Amino acid sequence: MGNIFYIMGKSSSGKDTIYENLLARESLHLHPLIMYTTRPIRTGETDGVQYHFVTEAQLEEMQQAGTVIELRTYQTVYGPWYYFTADSPEVSDADVNYLALGTLESFQKIREYYGKEKVYPIYIQVEDELRLLRAIKREKKQEHPNFKEVCRRYLADEEDFSEEKLQAVEITRRFLNNADREICMDEVASYIATILEK
Repeated sequence: MGNIFYIMGKSSSGKDTIYENLLARESLHLHPLIMYTTRPIRTGETDGVQYHFVTEAQLEEMQQAGTVIELRTYQTVYGPWYYFTADSPEVSDADVNYLALGTLESFQKIREYYGKEKVYPIYIQVEDELRLLRAIKREKKQEHPNFKEVCRRYLADEEDFSEEKLQAVEITRRFLNNADREICMDEVASYIATILEK
């Protein structure tokens, strides 16, 4: 098995853009590790790209089959949404390096499952005011903007990515994505390249 580079950060930190940029860098040879969710697909998303979009019945089948590594539930204004990672023989058996995108909790479970020496955290950090402005701008592009959900996500992130929780899973390095996204992406790419050269 190769390595898993796990990108995480609060909502609207730019992690999706950074994730896509890193996958596009041919020199890194990274493959996407796609998570699953039961939430509705958003405008501009594609099934099997950002997530595997599944129903709650499909999630239950996978749980019964024992292939769910980690599962998170978010109570939203639309009801519960589930996000999870499922085991795949491709990941365990292949000598391929993966790039994943998710939460602190999912990172911890995946690292426990595949091993600390194989799963590397990449934490993207953005100044709070800028992050909130980005979230509002993104929500305005939705067909039916829901600013209550923006506020819920913003406040939930403060708890989910608290300093205590970051330190508990030994995330000490931060990649700042405030003013110049290109610099941040280059720094992350350089970090990954250094690990792959070992």
